[in-house]
Amino acid sequence: LKEENAVLRSKINKLQILSETQADKMRKLEKKLEENKIKEEMEAQDLEAMVQHVEQNLQLMTKRAAKAENSVAKLRQENAQLQAELRNSQLENEALRAGQAGLAAAKQNAEVALQHLLQVTTSSRASIRQLLSGAESLQLVADLLKSIDRISEVSEDGQ
Repeated sequence: LKEENAVLRSKINKLQILSETQADKMRKLEKKLEENKIKEEMEAQDLEAMVQHVEQNLQLMTKRAAKAENSVAKLRQENAQLQAELRNSQLENEALRAGQAGLAAAKQNAEVALQHLLQVTTSSRASIRQLLSGAESLQLVADLLKSIDRISEVSEDGQ
């Protein structure tokens, strides 16, 4: 009976040690689970902040694109006006040549109009390039937002 009690006590001691080991593992796993929850919350907050930042950038780029479009429209209108001035100057120049009076003044007017036209043309081209660059940036942001949606869907599926 003593031997049996000793064997049983030995088994009880082993079971207690095993139970304590498992309890330690359980506490460690619970701690790790809590750390993972905190980490996931922080990542979700970071992702939300990034999405907000991207949305703000998208709004800014949209405003810039609208301004660029308005600028292009104004420049085109100014370009058309200057081209009309140039045609008028050229007609005036031809009239002056035919009459042999004021040739130098007409040339000067035509040259000034031409210079204005060239400046507006150069400015218009730069604005159009800027508008195209803004459109490419908007496309990039849209692609990034699509990627974020996919990441969010994958994260939700993974939970």
